[in-house]
Amino acid sequence: MHQLTSKKNKIALYLIFLLLLSTISGKFVDNQGYYSTKISKIKVEGLSNYNNSKILNELKKLLHKNILIIKKKEIQKIIDKYNIVEEYNIKKIYPSTISVNLKPTKFIARISNDGQLLVGNNGKLIEDKKNQETLPYIFGEFNSKEFLVFKKNVEQSKFSFTKFKTLYYFQSNRWDILTNDNVLIKLPRNNFLRSLNLAHKIISSDELKNKNFIDLRMNNHLIIK
Repeated sequence: MHQLTSKKNKIALYLIFLLLLSTISGKFVDNQGYYSTKISKIKVEGLSNYNNSKILNELKKLLHKNILIIKKKEIQKIIDKYNIVEEYNIKKIYPSTISVNLKPTKFIARISNDGQLLVGNNGKLIEDKKNQETLPYIFGEFNSKEFLVFKKNVEQSKFSFTKFKTLYYFQSNRWDILTNDNVLIKLPRNNFLRSLNLAHKIISSDELKNKNFIDLRMNNHLIIK
């Protein structure tokens, strides 16, 4: 009788042990699903709804991939195709979300032969048919690299792009500027910053008012008309 009771107790213990194991195993499976590292959500913010959606649609190919394996370069490659973007920040929010925050570039000029092509602060061309901003026009073959060099000098000078009506770029890496007051400034091929500040000083001088032509192309030689 004692042996029978002992066997019953052992069977009961085994059953309890099996029940505990199945419960723990079930919870482990559930937690594995909850803490999955597969990308299930991608957020894109910062641009217009239209541009956010376009970029998001391209990024959707990353869905269900392992967030630990995805490199930011894969996301950057997609974003870099959009000239409207000047800066961006990519975050991996574990376990399964990617967040992309975008900053649009500021428009600072238009291309003369196509008013719908705008020049961004990042030196890239962006098509925008709806934009109605008053911006200076750039004449000549647009060169992004040379434009960024010129832009940097303008920003460091006493001028700003809002003071310009038109910009003429020559392949010799020289710029002419027509201001909103119809003063034509001919700049040299180098020393942009010094030349721009000199031109600003001339324009601001009471003694040289009503002059609408400043030629700074030759070193140590100034022509004002």
